[in-house]
Amino acid sequence: MVRTEDAIIARYSHGGKHFEILVDADLALGLKNGKEVSFNDLLAIDTIFKDARKGDEASPETIKDVFGTEDVNAVSRKIILEGEVQLTTDQKRKMMENKKKEIIAMISREAINPQTKGPHPPARIEHAMEEAKIHIDLHKSTSEQMQEIVKKISGLIPISIEKLRLAIKVPAAHSGKATVVVHRYTVQKEEWQPDGSYIAVIEIPGGLKGEVFSQLNGATHGNVETKLVGEGN
Repeated sequence: MVRTEDAIIARYSHGGKHFEILVDADLALGLKNGKEVSFNDLLAIDTIFKDARKGDEASPETIKDVFGTEDVNAVSRKIILEGEVQLTTDQKRKMMENKKKEIIAMISREAINPQTKGPHPPARIEHAMEEAKIHIDLHKSTSEQMQEIVKKISGLIPISIEKLRLAIKVPAAHSGKATVVVHRYTVQKEEWQPDGSYIAVIEIPGGLKGEVFSQLNGATHGNVETKLVGEGN
């Protein structure tokens, strides 16, 4: 359980009524980002406040009226997920850095240089984002922002988001390990041949072409036939 003096405030308002709880900053952020956490560790005190700084508690009747329950954990979950978590400056900075890294990694994975058909190195993407003065939005998903950012930096570097379709044929001796690799991606077609060989068509992010070839060659000791059959839809 976080100490009261180290806790931050999470707030929720509804119908003119205000509710606050004292929480561990990192755990509250984790819950807001979809992680399951221990409420014993999350809450500094099992109390729902009207004003946490003044120590004014919300009445059980008001809590029940707004949340439909008086269960502290259930109410706290709603406050964090639907309300506002008062993040520290350091937390906001770390979140911004992590979100930026996620976006750069996704762009490097999903997008390609249409001139070379190869991926852009993360450093080149980061430089283009800095040059374009890209603003990272903590409240938007990584995938949402990726689309917008690629459009903005496309004037600085040749870049586009593409999906590629890859046809694969593997002899029977290596088909088992090959299917493990194949099923990491979107399988559009797969068949087992009478001789035990395996064929498939998968859709992959354009930026992962080289990585997929490497994975397939590693799983089959080079005994694999591959062919790009066009872009996915």
